[in-house]
Amino acid sequence: MARERPIEVAPGVTFPAWTYNDRIPGPTLRATEGDRLRITLINHSAHAHTIHFHGLHAAEVDGVAGIGLGLVQPGERTVYEFDAEPFGLHLYHCHVTPLASHIAKGLYGAFLIDPKEARAEADELVMVMNGFDTDFDRSNELYAVNTIPFAYMGEPVKVTAGELVRIYLVNVLEYDLVNSFHVHGNFFDWYPTGTSLRPAEYTDTVMLCQGQRGILEMTFSRQGRFMFHAHQSEFAELGWMGFFEVGCGASTACERSR
Repeated sequence: MARERPIEVAPGVTFPAWTYNDRIPGPTLRATEGDRLRITLINHSAHAHTIHFHGLHAAEVDGVAGIGLGLVQPGERTVYEFDAEPFGLHLYHCHVTPLASHIAKGLYGAFLIDPKEARAEADELVMVMNGFDTDFDRSNELYAVNTIPFAYMGEPVKVTAGELVRIYLVNVLEYDLVNSFHVHGNFFDWYPTGTSLRPAEYTDTVMLCQGQRGILEMTFSRQGRFMFHAHQSEFAELGWMGFFEVGCGASTACERSR
Protein backbone atom coordinates (compact mmCIF):
# COMPACT_ATOMS: atom_id res chain seq x y z
CA MET A 1 0.00 0.00 0.00
CA ALA A 2 1.32 3.45 -0.94
CA ARG A 3 0.25 6.28 1.32
CA GLU A 4 1.45 9.64 2.61
CA ARG A 5 1.99 9.96 6.33
CA PRO A 6 4.16 12.07 8.65
CA ILE A 7 7.03 10.22 10.31
CA GLU A 8 9.06 11.53 13.23
CA VAL A 9 12.64 10.96 12.05
CA ALA A 10 14.28 12.73 15.01
CA PRO A 11 12.98 14.26 18.25
CA GLY A 12 10.73 17.12 17.19
CA VAL A 13 11.45 16.60 13.47
CA THR A 14 8.49 15.34 11.44
CA PHE A 15 9.01 14.36 7.81
CA PRO A 16 6.08 14.30 5.32
CA ALA A 17 6.84 10.82 4.03
CA TRP A 18 5.56 8.77 1.13
CA THR A 19 5.47 5.18 2.32
CA TYR A 20 4.85 1.57 1.45
CA ASN A 21 2.71 0.05 4.23
CA ASP A 22 3.06 3.17 6.42
CA ARG A 23 6.78 2.74 7.09
CA ILE A 24 10.27 3.68 5.88
CA PRO A 25 11.87 1.56 4.63
CA GLY A 26 8.97 -0.48 3.30
CA PRO A 27 8.58 -4.06 4.51
CA THR A 28 11.44 -6.41 3.71
CA LEU A 29 10.28 -8.90 1.08
CA ARG A 30 11.85 -12.35 1.40
CA ALA A 31 11.50 -15.39 -0.83
CA THR A 32 13.45 -18.44 -1.97
CA GLU A 33 14.87 -18.59 -5.48
CA GLY A 34 12.22 -19.94 -7.84
CA ASP A 35 9.21 -18.94 -5.73
CA ARG A 36 6.31 -17.43 -7.66
CA LEU A 37 5.60 -13.99 -6.21
CA ARG A 38 2.36 -12.03 -6.41
CA ILE A 39 2.59 -8.55 -4.90
CA THR A 40 -0.36 -6.15 -4.88
CA LEU A 41 0.15 -2.39 -4.81
CA ILE A 42 -2.87 -0.39 -3.65
CA ASN A 43 -2.39 3.34 -4.10
CA HIS A 44 -4.01 5.31 -1.28
CA SER A 45 -1.90 8.40 -1.98
CA ALA A 46 -2.54 11.55 -3.99
CA HIS A 47 0.20 10.72 -6.52
CA ALA A 48 0.81 8.02 -9.12
CA HIS A 49 3.28 5.35 -7.96
CA THR A 50 4.77 2.00 -8.98
CA ILE A 51 7.04 -0.68 -7.59
CA HIS A 52 10.20 -1.45 -9.54
CA PHE A 53 11.94 -4.63 -8.38
CA HIS A 54 15.63 -5.21 -8.93
CA GLY A 55 16.10 -8.73 -10.28
CA LEU A 56 14.95 -10.74 -13.30
CA HIS A 57 11.40 -10.32 -14.60
CA ALA A 58 9.33 -9.50 -17.69
CA ALA A 59 8.98 -5.95 -19.01
CA GLU A 60 5.26 -6.16 -18.21
CA VAL A 61 5.99 -5.95 -14.47
CA ASP A 62 8.99 -3.60 -14.55
CA GLY A 63 7.16 -0.79 -12.76
CA VAL A 64 7.87 2.06 -15.18
CA ALA A 65 5.49 4.45 -16.93
CA GLY A 66 4.16 3.50 -20.35
CA ILE A 67 5.25 -0.15 -20.26
CA GLY A 68 3.11 -3.10 -19.18
CA LEU A 69 1.26 -2.38 -15.96
CA GLY A 70 2.53 1.20 -16.02
CA LEU A 71 1.55 3.78 -13.42
CA VAL A 72 -0.77 3.01 -10.54
CA GLN A 73 -2.98 6.07 -10.22
CA PRO A 74 -4.52 7.29 -6.94
CA GLY A 75 -7.29 4.93 -5.88
CA GLU A 76 -6.13 2.14 -8.20
CA ARG A 77 -4.37 -1.16 -7.58
CA THR A 78 -2.20 -3.51 -9.60
CA VAL A 79 -0.54 -6.90 -9.15
CA TYR A 80 3.11 -7.65 -9.92
CA GLU A 81 3.63 -11.36 -10.56
CA PHE A 82 7.01 -12.93 -11.34
CA ASP A 83 9.47 -15.62 -10.25
CA ALA A 84 12.03 -14.77 -7.56
CA GLU A 85 15.43 -14.76 -9.27
CA PRO A 86 18.38 -14.62 -9.03
CA PHE A 87 19.18 -15.38 -5.41
CA GLY A 88 20.83 -12.49 -3.63
CA LEU A 89 20.05 -9.19 -1.99
CA HIS A 90 18.01 -6.78 -4.07
CA LEU A 91 15.75 -3.80 -3.49
CA TYR A 92 12.51 -2.29 -4.70
CA HIS A 93 11.43 1.31 -5.10
CA CYS A 94 8.99 3.60 -6.86
CA HIS A 95 10.07 4.46 -10.42
CA VAL A 96 7.88 7.49 -11.15
CA THR A 97 9.43 10.81 -12.14
CA PRO A 98 10.74 12.91 -10.58
CA LEU A 99 12.48 9.76 -9.39
CA ALA A 100 14.68 11.49 -6.82
CA SER A 101 11.64 12.89 -5.03
CA HIS A 102 9.81 9.56 -4.87
CA ILE A 103 12.86 7.80 -3.43
CA ALA A 104 13.88 10.63 -1.08
CA LYS A 105 10.33 10.69 0.29
CA GLY A 106 10.63 7.04 1.35
CA LEU A 107 9.29 4.67 -1.32
CA TYR A 108 11.82 1.83 -1.13
CA GLY A 109 12.66 -1.38 0.69
CA ALA A 110 14.87 -4.48 0.73
CA PHE A 111 14.09 -7.53 -1.42
CA LEU A 112 15.90 -10.69 -0.31
CA ILE A 113 15.95 -13.91 -2.34
CA ASP A 114 17.50 -16.84 -0.48
CA PRO A 115 19.37 -19.55 -2.40
CA LYS A 116 17.66 -22.94 -2.59
CA GLU A 117 20.41 -24.34 -0.38
CA ALA A 118 20.12 -22.21 2.73
CA ARG A 119 23.01 -20.11 3.98
CA ALA A 120 24.59 -21.01 7.32
CA GLU A 121 22.53 -20.13 10.39
CA ALA A 122 23.30 -16.63 11.67
CA ASP A 123 21.95 -13.67 13.59
CA GLU A 124 20.56 -11.53 10.77
CA LEU A 125 19.70 -7.86 10.36
CA VAL A 126 18.63 -5.80 7.36
CA MET A 127 20.25 -2.36 7.23
CA VAL A 128 18.82 0.08 4.69
CA MET A 129 21.06 3.15 4.50
CA ASN A 130 19.00 6.29 3.97
CA GLY A 131 18.77 10.00 4.69
CA PHE A 132 16.25 12.82 4.94
CA ASP A 133 16.09 16.21 3.26
CA THR A 134 14.00 17.92 5.92
CA ASP A 135 14.09 21.43 4.39
CA PHE A 136 13.59 20.26 0.77
CA ASP A 137 16.74 21.84 -0.68
CA ARG A 138 17.90 18.54 -2.28
CA SER A 139 20.54 18.07 0.41
CA ASN A 140 20.17 15.76 3.40
CA GLU A 141 20.10 17.06 6.95
CA LEU A 142 19.87 13.62 8.59
CA TYR A 143 21.45 10.23 7.83
CA ALA A 144 20.68 6.80 9.22
CA VAL A 145 20.32 3.08 8.75
CA ASN A 146 16.67 2.03 8.96
CA THR A 147 15.48 5.65 9.16
CA ILE A 148 16.08 6.81 12.74
CA PRO A 149 19.38 8.70 13.23
CA PHE A 150 21.53 7.42 16.12
CA ALA A 151 18.94 4.69 16.90
CA TYR A 152 21.59 2.02 17.39
CA MET A 153 23.64 4.27 19.66
CA GLY A 154 20.94 4.26 22.33
CA GLU A 155 19.84 0.70 21.58
CA PRO A 156 22.88 -1.22 20.30
CA VAL A 157 22.53 -4.29 18.11
CA LYS A 158 23.03 -7.20 20.52
CA VAL A 159 25.07 -10.14 19.24
CA THR A 160 26.95 -13.04 20.83
CA ALA A 161 30.69 -13.60 20.59
CA GLY A 162 31.59 -16.61 18.48
CA GLU A 163 28.28 -16.62 16.59
CA LEU A 164 27.93 -15.64 12.95
CA VAL A 165 26.39 -12.22 12.26
CA ARG A 166 24.91 -11.53 8.82
CA ILE A 167 23.98 -8.02 7.68
CA TYR A 168 21.92 -7.39 4.55
CA LEU A 169 23.15 -3.92 3.57
CA VAL A 170 21.28 -1.79 1.01
CA ASN A 171 22.04 1.80 0.00
CA VAL A 172 19.08 3.91 -1.15
CA LEU A 173 20.49 7.29 -0.12
CA GLU A 174 19.34 10.10 -2.40
CA TYR A 175 21.20 13.40 -3.11
CA ASP A 176 24.63 11.98 -2.15
CA LEU A 177 26.77 10.06 -4.62
CA VAL A 178 28.19 7.44 -2.27
CA ASN A 179 27.58 5.87 1.13
CA SER A 180 29.62 3.44 3.20
CA PHE A 181 29.72 0.98 6.09
CA HIS A 182 32.64 0.60 8.50
CA VAL A 183 32.91 -1.57 11.60
CA HIS A 184 35.37 -1.10 14.47
CA GLY A 185 37.53 -3.88 15.87
CA ASN A 186 36.59 -6.49 13.30
CA PHE A 187 36.64 -7.51 9.63
CA PHE A 188 33.89 -9.13 7.58
CA ASP A 189 33.41 -11.26 4.48
CA TRP A 190 31.76 -9.18 1.76
CA TYR A 191 29.36 -10.66 -0.83
CA PRO A 192 28.45 -7.93 -3.37
CA THR A 193 24.76 -8.21 -4.31
CA GLY A 194 24.74 -11.59 -2.53
CA THR A 195 24.60 -13.48 -5.83
CA SER A 196 27.63 -15.65 -5.04
CA LEU A 197 28.20 -17.93 -2.07
CA ARG A 198 31.89 -17.04 -2.09
CA PRO A 199 32.99 -13.72 -0.56
CA ALA A 200 34.72 -11.22 -2.82
CA GLU A 201 36.67 -9.46 -0.08
CA TYR A 202 37.69 -9.58 3.58
CA THR A 203 37.56 -6.00 4.83
CA ASP A 204 36.22 -3.58 7.43
CA THR A 205 34.83 -0.93 5.04
CA VAL A 206 32.70 -0.96 1.89
CA MET A 207 31.54 1.89 -0.36
CA LEU A 208 28.17 1.81 -2.14
CA CYS A 209 26.45 4.00 -4.72
CA GLN A 210 22.66 4.24 -4.67
CA GLY A 211 21.12 0.88 -5.52
CA GLN A 212 24.24 -1.08 -4.64
CA ARG A 213 23.93 -3.64 -1.89
CA GLY A 214 25.59 -6.69 -0.44
CA ILE A 215 25.77 -9.20 2.37
CA LEU A 216 28.43 -9.03 5.06
CA GLU A 217 29.24 -11.81 7.50
CA MET A 218 31.42 -11.56 10.58
CA THR A 219 32.07 -13.12 13.96
CA PHE A 220 33.16 -11.20 17.04
CA SER A 221 35.69 -12.85 19.36
CA ARG A 222 35.68 -10.15 22.06
CA GLN A 223 32.85 -8.83 24.17
CA GLY A 224 32.13 -5.13 24.47
CA ARG A 225 30.68 -2.33 22.37
CA PHE A 226 31.99 -1.93 18.83
CA MET A 227 30.94 1.04 16.73
CA PHE A 228 29.73 0.89 13.13
CA HIS A 229 29.11 3.94 10.96
CA ALA A 230 29.41 5.57 7.57
CA HIS A 231 33.01 6.47 6.81
CA GLN A 232 31.92 9.90 5.63
CA SER A 233 32.31 11.96 8.81
CA GLU A 234 29.38 14.24 7.96
CA PHE A 235 27.01 11.28 7.61
CA ALA A 236 28.16 9.76 10.90
CA GLU A 237 27.86 13.01 12.84
CA LEU A 238 24.34 13.59 11.44
CA GLY A 239 23.02 10.22 12.55
CA TRP A 240 24.58 7.32 10.65
CA MET A 241 26.35 5.52 13.49
CA GLY A 242 25.60 2.84 16.03
CA PHE A 243 27.02 0.06 18.20
CA PHE A 244 27.18 -3.70 18.23
CA GLU A 245 26.98 -4.87 21.83
CA VAL A 246 28.81 -8.19 21.98
CA GLY A 247 28.06 -10.51 24.87
CA CYS A 248 29.34 -13.94 25.82
CA GLY A 249 26.98 -16.84 25.33
CA ALA A 250 26.53 -19.47 28.03
CA SER A 251 28.74 -21.93 26.14
CA THR A 252 31.07 -19.43 24.46
CA ALA A 253 34.50 -18.40 25.67
CA CYS A 254 35.37 -14.85 24.71
CA GLU A 255 37.76 -12.10 25.63
CA ARG A 256 36.83 -8.75 27.09
CA SER A 257 37.65 -5.91 24.72
CA ARG A 258 40.54 -3.80 25.98
